[in-house]
Amino acid sequence: MIAIIDYDAGNLKSVEKALTLLGQEVIVSREHDVICKADKVILPGVGAFGDAMEKLHRFGLVDTIHEVVEKNTPFLGICLGLQLLFDESDEAAGVKGLGILSGKIRKIPPMEGYKIPHMGWNSLKIKEDAKLFQGIKDGSYVYFVHSYYLEAADESIVAATTEYCTHIHASVESKNVFACQFHPEKSSEVGLRILRNFADLGKEA
Repeated sequence: MIAIIDYDAGNLKSVEKALTLLGQEVIVSREHDVICKADKVILPGVGAFGDAMEKLHRFGLVDTIHEVVEKNTPFLGICLGLQLLFDESDEAAGVKGLGILSGKIRKIPPMEGYKIPHMGWNSLKIKEDAKLFQGIKDGSYVYFVHSYYLEAADESIVAATTEYCTHIHASVESKNVFACQFHPEKSSEVGLRILRNFADLGKEA
Protein backbone atom coordinates (compact mmCIF):
# COMPACT_ATOMS: atom_id res chain seq x y z
CA MET A 1 0.00 0.00 0.00
CA ILE A 2 1.29 3.45 -0.98
CA ALA A 3 -0.10 6.40 0.97
CA ILE A 4 -0.30 9.82 -0.69
CA ILE A 5 -0.37 12.60 1.90
CA ASP A 6 -3.35 14.93 1.46
CA TYR A 7 -2.68 18.43 2.80
CA ASP A 8 -4.71 20.48 0.30
CA ALA A 9 -1.65 21.23 -1.84
CA GLY A 10 -2.93 19.92 -5.15
CA ASN A 11 -1.59 17.42 -7.66
CA LEU A 12 -2.81 14.38 -5.73
CA LYS A 13 -5.05 12.95 -8.43
CA SER A 14 -2.40 12.78 -11.15
CA VAL A 15 0.02 10.99 -8.81
CA GLU A 16 -2.72 8.60 -7.69
CA LYS A 17 -3.73 7.93 -11.31
CA ALA A 18 -0.14 7.18 -12.38
CA LEU A 19 0.39 4.73 -9.52
CA THR A 20 -2.95 3.03 -10.18
CA LEU A 21 -1.92 2.64 -13.82
CA LEU A 22 1.16 0.80 -12.54
CA GLY A 23 -1.06 -1.61 -10.61
CA GLN A 24 -0.28 -0.17 -7.18
CA GLU A 25 -2.71 -0.10 -4.27
CA VAL A 26 -3.00 3.56 -3.31
CA ILE A 27 -4.74 5.53 -0.57
CA VAL A 28 -4.95 9.32 -0.25
CA SER A 29 -5.09 10.35 3.40
CA ARG A 30 -4.08 12.80 6.10
CA GLU A 31 -4.78 10.31 8.91
CA HIS A 32 -1.76 9.52 11.08
CA ASP A 33 -2.43 5.81 11.47
CA VAL A 34 -3.16 5.25 7.77
CA ILE A 35 0.02 7.01 6.68
CA CYS A 36 2.23 5.34 9.29
CA LYS A 37 0.97 1.85 8.40
CA ALA A 38 1.63 2.30 4.66
CA ASP A 39 4.48 0.41 2.98
CA LYS A 40 5.57 3.59 1.20
CA VAL A 41 4.57 7.26 1.46
CA ILE A 42 4.49 10.09 -1.10
CA LEU A 43 4.35 13.83 -0.38
CA PRO A 44 3.33 15.58 -3.63
CA GLY A 45 2.45 19.24 -3.93
CA VAL A 46 2.20 22.40 -5.96
CA GLY A 47 1.96 25.90 -4.52
CA ALA A 48 3.80 28.10 -2.05
CA PHE A 49 6.31 26.88 0.56
CA GLY A 50 4.95 28.93 3.48
CA ASP A 51 1.31 28.05 2.82
CA ALA A 52 2.19 24.36 2.51
CA MET A 53 4.10 24.29 5.80
CA GLU A 54 1.16 26.01 7.51
CA LYS A 55 -1.16 23.29 6.23
CA LEU A 56 1.19 20.48 7.29
CA HIS A 57 1.22 21.94 10.81
CA ARG A 58 -2.54 22.54 10.81
CA PHE A 59 -3.31 18.94 9.86
CA GLY A 60 -0.76 17.53 12.33
CA LEU A 61 1.30 16.06 9.52
CA VAL A 62 4.75 17.36 10.45
CA ASP A 63 5.19 14.84 13.26
CA THR A 64 3.59 12.13 11.11
CA ILE A 65 6.10 12.69 8.31
CA HIS A 66 9.04 12.63 10.72
CA GLU A 67 7.71 9.40 12.22
CA VAL A 68 7.42 7.77 8.79
CA VAL A 69 10.97 8.77 7.86
CA GLU A 70 12.43 7.68 11.20
CA LYS A 71 10.93 4.19 10.89
CA ASN A 72 12.71 3.81 7.52
CA THR A 73 9.57 3.70 5.39
CA PRO A 74 10.45 4.63 1.78
CA PHE A 75 9.36 8.26 1.34
CA LEU A 76 9.08 10.25 -1.91
CA GLY A 77 8.69 14.03 -2.18
CA ILE A 78 7.52 15.47 -5.51
CA CYS A 79 7.99 19.10 -6.63
CA LEU A 80 6.92 21.22 -3.63
CA GLY A 81 7.14 17.97 -1.66
CA LEU A 82 10.90 17.93 -2.35
CA GLN A 83 11.30 21.54 -1.24
CA LEU A 84 9.45 21.01 2.04
CA LEU A 85 11.91 18.29 3.09
CA PHE A 86 14.67 20.88 3.43
CA ASP A 87 15.47 23.65 5.92
CA GLU A 88 14.14 26.86 4.38
CA SER A 89 13.09 28.61 1.18
CA ASP A 90 13.69 32.02 -0.36
CA GLU A 91 9.95 31.99 -1.06
CA ALA A 92 9.00 32.24 2.63
CA ALA A 93 11.53 34.05 4.82
CA GLY A 94 11.50 32.84 8.42
CA VAL A 95 9.41 29.73 7.70
CA LYS A 96 11.13 26.51 8.71
CA GLY A 97 10.80 23.50 6.43
CA LEU A 98 10.64 19.91 7.66
CA GLY A 99 14.44 19.83 8.02
CA ILE A 100 14.63 16.14 7.16
CA LEU A 101 17.41 16.89 4.68
CA SER A 102 19.90 19.75 4.84
CA GLY A 103 19.79 22.47 2.23
CA LYS A 104 18.01 25.59 1.03
CA ILE A 105 15.44 26.33 -1.66
CA ARG A 106 16.59 29.22 -3.85
CA LYS A 107 14.74 31.40 -6.35
CA ILE A 108 15.74 30.63 -9.94
CA PRO A 109 17.86 33.61 -11.04
CA PRO A 110 16.64 35.55 -14.07
CA MET A 111 18.48 35.03 -17.35
CA GLU A 112 17.81 36.51 -20.75
CA GLY A 113 15.88 34.12 -22.96
CA TYR A 114 14.60 32.01 -20.05
CA LYS A 115 11.11 32.21 -18.58
CA ILE A 116 10.31 31.88 -14.88
CA PRO A 117 8.53 29.85 -13.73
CA HIS A 118 10.41 27.10 -15.48
CA MET A 119 7.70 25.07 -17.23
CA GLY A 120 8.69 22.32 -19.62
CA TRP A 121 10.93 19.38 -20.40
CA ASN A 122 14.57 19.30 -19.35
CA SER A 123 17.18 16.57 -19.56
CA LEU A 124 18.75 15.03 -16.47
CA LYS A 125 22.33 14.23 -15.61
CA ILE A 126 21.84 11.04 -13.58
CA LYS A 127 24.16 9.57 -10.96
CA GLU A 128 25.08 6.05 -12.00
CA ASP A 129 23.84 4.16 -8.92
CA ALA A 130 20.68 6.19 -8.26
CA LYS A 131 17.87 3.84 -7.20
CA LEU A 132 14.99 5.89 -8.61
CA PHE A 133 16.64 5.97 -12.02
CA GLN A 134 17.44 2.30 -12.55
CA GLY A 135 16.82 1.44 -16.21
CA ILE A 136 16.63 5.10 -17.22
CA LYS A 137 19.17 6.54 -19.65
CA ASP A 138 21.33 9.50 -18.68
CA GLY A 139 20.02 12.55 -20.53
CA SER A 140 16.38 11.47 -20.32
CA TYR A 141 13.82 14.28 -20.30
CA VAL A 142 11.34 14.98 -17.48
CA TYR A 143 8.72 17.67 -16.91
CA PHE A 144 9.32 20.63 -14.55
CA VAL A 145 7.03 23.36 -13.20
CA HIS A 146 8.80 25.56 -10.64
CA SER A 147 10.22 28.97 -9.78
CA TYR A 148 12.46 27.76 -6.95
CA TYR A 149 15.15 25.09 -6.89
CA LEU A 150 17.10 23.00 -4.42
CA GLU A 151 20.63 23.74 -3.30
CA ALA A 152 21.45 20.67 -1.20
CA ALA A 153 24.07 21.09 1.53
CA ASP A 154 25.45 17.61 0.87
CA GLU A 155 26.03 16.97 -2.82
CA SER A 156 26.49 13.25 -2.17
CA ILE A 157 22.69 12.89 -1.83
CA VAL A 158 22.05 14.43 -5.27
CA ALA A 159 20.82 11.71 -7.64
CA ALA A 160 20.14 13.88 -10.71
CA THR A 161 20.78 17.44 -11.86
CA THR A 162 19.58 19.71 -14.64
CA GLU A 163 20.49 23.14 -16.00
CA TYR A 164 18.02 26.02 -16.25
CA CYS A 165 19.46 29.50 -15.60
CA THR A 166 21.57 27.76 -12.96
CA HIS A 167 22.72 24.32 -11.77
CA ILE A 168 19.67 22.60 -10.23
CA HIS A 169 19.65 19.62 -7.89
CA ALA A 170 16.70 17.89 -9.55
CA SER A 171 16.50 14.72 -7.44
CA VAL A 172 17.94 13.45 -4.17
CA GLU A 173 18.29 10.11 -2.41
CA SER A 174 19.27 9.73 1.24
CA LYS A 175 18.69 6.35 2.90
CA ASN A 176 14.90 5.87 2.69
CA VAL A 177 14.15 9.44 1.58
CA PHE A 178 13.78 10.21 -2.14
CA ALA A 179 12.61 13.38 -3.87
CA CYS A 180 12.18 14.89 -7.33
CA GLN A 181 11.81 18.56 -8.21
CA PHE A 182 10.20 17.52 -11.50
CA HIS A 183 6.86 15.73 -11.87
CA PRO A 184 7.34 12.01 -12.61
CA GLU A 185 3.57 11.60 -12.90
CA LYS A 186 3.67 14.06 -15.85
CA SER A 187 6.91 12.77 -17.40
CA SER A 188 5.58 10.07 -19.73
CA GLU A 189 7.32 6.66 -19.76
CA VAL A 190 10.41 7.92 -17.96
CA GLY A 191 8.27 9.24 -15.12
CA LEU A 192 6.28 6.03 -14.85
CA ARG A 193 9.54 4.07 -14.63
CA ILE A 194 10.69 6.33 -11.77
CA LEU A 195 7.42 5.73 -9.91
CA ARG A 196 7.69 1.99 -10.57
CA ASN A 197 11.26 1.99 -9.24
CA PHE A 198 10.00 3.69 -6.08
CA ALA A 199 7.10 1.24 -5.72
CA ASP A 200 9.52 -1.69 -6.13
CA LEU A 201 11.98 -0.52 -3.46
CA GLY A 202 12.73 -3.32 -1.01
CA LYS A 203 11.27 -6.07 -3.18
CA GLU A 204 14.73 -7.17 -4.25
CA ALA A 205 15.72 -7.90 -0.64
